[in-house]
Amino acid sequence: MASGTNNNPPELGVNSSNSNNQSQTTDLGDEHEFKKRKRACKSKDTSSLFPILATSKYDPTTTRELISHWVLMHEHPFSIIEEHGLNLVFKSMQHGAEYITRNTVKNDCMSVYEIEKKKLKNLLAGVKRISITTDLWKSKNQNIEYMVITGHFVDANWKLQKRVLSFVDIPPPRRGIEIADSILKCLREWEIEEKIMTIFVDNASANDAAMKILVAHYKRLENLFCVGKFSDGKFFHVRCCAHILNLMVQDGLSVIKDIVSKVHASVSYINASDARLKVFSQVVQQLHLPDRKLILDCKTRWNSTYKMLSAAISFKEAFSMYEVRDPLYKHCPSDDDWEKLESICKTLEAFDACTNIISGSDYPTSNLYFGEVQYIKQVLDRQFNDEREWLRKMVTKMKEKFDKYWNESNMLMCIGSILDPRCPSRGFSYYYSRLKQKDVLDLKSLDLDVYLEEGIYLCKDNSAISFNILDWWKSDEAKFPVLSKMASHFLAIPITTVASEATFSAGGHVIDTYRASLDPEIVQALICGGDWIHKLHGVKKKNKKEKKPQEIVLVDVSDI
Repeated sequence: MASGTNNNPPELGVNSSNSNNQSQTTDLGDEHEFKKRKRACKSKDTSSLFPILATSKYDPTTTRELISHWVLMHEHPFSIIEEHGLNLVFKSMQHGAEYITRNTVKNDCMSVYEIEKKKLKNLLAGVKRISITTDLWKSKNQNIEYMVITGHFVDANWKLQKRVLSFVDIPPPRRGIEIADSILKCLREWEIEEKIMTIFVDNASANDAAMKILVAHYKRLENLFCVGKFSDGKFFHVRCCAHILNLMVQDGLSVIKDIVSKVHASVSYINASDARLKVFSQVVQQLHLPDRKLILDCKTRWNSTYKMLSAAISFKEAFSMYEVRDPLYKHCPSDDDWEKLESICKTLEAFDACTNIISGSDYPTSNLYFGEVQYIKQVLDRQFNDEREWLRKMVTKMKEKFDKYWNESNMLMCIGSILDPRCPSRGFSYYYSRLKQKDVLDLKSLDLDVYLEEGIYLCKDNSAISFNILDWWKSDEAKFPVLSKMASHFLAIPITTVASEATFSAGGHVIDTYRASLDPEIVQALICGGDWIHKLHGVKKKNKKEKKPQEIVLVDVSDI
């Protein structure tokens, strides 16, 4: 390798040796250079430490702007800029750098918020349809309830976009009228009142009241897609699919709550002592059972309960044998209990698959969801007339929730399925079987005939997982000019309020115990600005750490 100078920034205090095993030298050069830089560390003049940085032109405006981006993006307190160690870093990078106070950073963050807000407003001005999700969150440190509103849309480049539009406090008593007023105020501020496609909310009664007020308001405008001739407002208010899934499963599990309690108590009992876990592991080995892991559920997550029950079924013989060995163990499910659990887990498997689609995608859209929802309906329909009374009771409760919440909004997912070129006929058949003579949306007036004649799109090289439906429509926009516009509207509709709920994680960081006195307007600037700066720099937000079920690995007793 030819010799030459190293143009990379030096690393302080790292030793290296050459290939000829010569005496060790530092990466800074010879001993004289090392001592020179060591002396510079002790002096106030740090320009010789980083010559490349020191010779570059210092721009205080750019530095302050980037600092405000850093604070917004990573939810840092304003006071972080006054930490002594951080100031040493700044001085070492640029001699004579000005001292920045927390008030300066606060003002800079507010300025960045206003600048980015104008940019986003210009972006939304060119968008035809926007769907929003909204949810409420109460700050424990402030005792203030906030509402977050998130906008979802497809931009001119056929990229799915998501932006936090508002994070405002809702004054008591937080009735439907206050929620509706806050939503309308946000939409008018962003000048998107007449562009709204759908609103996704959770299942709180106050939200139901707010949506009735908003539907009545939009009907008076007489120019909105989802409250006009298309659906008479039935598709404007859409409920969070994740919440509906949870409600359905919780209703079903309530029928066998005693059995679920037995399994939970059994796993907790085994896990409470190393001695018990060792004995249970010996029993499992004697029975030659292949599985080696129990799961203890997190009670706030229904799918963790499903995983706990599914895992426990594999050890049903082991639990019975362990009961004989431990007279203090009083929670063993009966044979009839295990039989019920096996039937229930087969039902819950469909719900778990649906949940995995939500959690397994950064941005799940309706075309991904329709097939799973239809499968859930088929499973419930098959078991609705089962000869076992307890199962009929469970399925009846789950079907009541399904029909209540998905009877209308299921049509949105159906249209999303039609717009998926991999399986358009599935959604098309369902659509016309439901509508019959009711002309809600005349798809035949679009490019649908030509689109369906294209046949099913087959993904190449097993690329179904990475298939991007928006890229497909972008490439065929000229072929289907009308239907492609419809696709950009419908495929931007989210199926859950997860996007809004994720914002609350940031809210918990911003409004910690040390910043409980922050004004709500500043809180909004920090939350919204942080979201926009993440998008500006292409930095993905860290997902909120959710409680996960505890995995209990059995002891290896082969040598015992």
